[in-house]
Amino acid sequence: MASNPIFSASFLSRNVLSVILGGGAGTRLYPLTKERSKPAVPLGGKYRLVDVPISNCINSGMQRIYVMTQFLSASLHRHISQSYKFDHFSRGFVEILAAEQTPTSTSWYEGTADAVRKNLIHLTSQPFEYLIILSGDQLYRMNYLEMLAHHIEKGADLTVATIPVEKESVPGFGIMQMNDANEITRFEEKPQDPSLQEELKLPKDWYPKLDIHSDKELWLASMGIYVFNRQTILELLDNAHTDFGKHIIPGAIKTHKLSSYVFQGYWEDVGTIKAFFDANLDLTSMLPKFNFFDMGSPVFTRPRFLPASKVNGGVIENTLLSDGCIVHKARLKECMLGIRSIVGADTDMERVVMMGADYYESQQSIAKHQEEGEPSVGIGPRTRVLNAIIDKNARIGSDCVISPDGKPNEMDSELFHVRDGIIVIPKNTVIPDGTVI
Repeated sequence: MASNPIFSASFLSRNVLSVILGGGAGTRLYPLTKERSKPAVPLGGKYRLVDVPISNCINSGMQRIYVMTQFLSASLHRHISQSYKFDHFSRGFVEILAAEQTPTSTSWYEGTADAVRKNLIHLTSQPFEYLIILSGDQLYRMNYLEMLAHHIEKGADLTVATIPVEKESVPGFGIMQMNDANEITRFEEKPQDPSLQEELKLPKDWYPKLDIHSDKELWLASMGIYVFNRQTILELLDNAHTDFGKHIIPGAIKTHKLSSYVFQGYWEDVGTIKAFFDANLDLTSMLPKFNFFDMGSPVFTRPRFLPASKVNGGVIENTLLSDGCIVHKARLKECMLGIRSIVGADTDMERVVMMGADYYESQQSIAKHQEEGEPSVGIGPRTRVLNAIIDKNARIGSDCVISPDGKPNEMDSELFHVRDGIIVIPKNTVIPDGTVI
């Protein structure tokens, strides 16, 4: 169905509009969101989280994309403006819709639905029959044409992308039930009550129909990905409700036809430190769940003109090096090194996500910082780092030890934070020589 000639470039440019929600404060990703919005958080060494949904749109032929922003959005705006440029004849664009005051609204976005409502004046200025709403903090590949085809085939007013999840994930998602026509009959946002969870469980005799190959108990969870008909979104937002999951979708079940599009591929909500850490390190495995090397559906990002990475000896195992890295006789095991990462001699790193740097230091800058007793950007020699995320432009000296061993799962300090047993070194942090964390 997705290959149907109805989905021509001209059809998509006239009838489909994509919206990426990127305005949340990203508190679960703190301190990575201390100085940037959640969609601007670096991913996979050289990308940003927002590159994933934008690339999915482009690979699906959908080139009219709005990104709604609010908190700490300057770096996100800069990234998008420098990354995504279409020619004048394609009608394509990736445009920022920042929270703004208007004569009728002086408040910020108060939820996902409220963000879309406050931008209807911009959205409806564009021609569209179908509005696709996406999240800015998920790692997955999806051909949105297949979801759109499902939506049209079912004659739905609203389609929700869903994914089977196991019991431990249920309290964190919107969980739904559907009938044998894939129509959503019930939606419960983040159910906590065990008896309610049991009621919402997906019947095992449905597994073959949904092509689910598992003997575990499963539930259908909302992915936060929606397709709305134009008239439907206007009707459902003609109120003061603020959130799609909490308000709009449960209410719409009574008044509109809702369909569930069951997605079977890899999908990860990387909105927490642990999920973000695990997803990045999985990219270093032999067969990663999300493959950046899949050129059939590439992930696009800002083009940079950096030199090839240089490794001056050492031992490197299951590690990804981004552009412009310099590694001096270090031992790296299961590490993700972002652009311009510099690692000193005899340094030992295991399970580390190092985001790199925004610049290379000049010799004058290095000398100046040495005079002030500060290390250079990167990681100095003979330092040991274990189970850590090191944000951009960090200066970590020589003979340091950075490890979560012996620390509580959650703690905050001047130089570091611990989340789920993972050490996080914030952006621009300076850690002097010989520091033990």
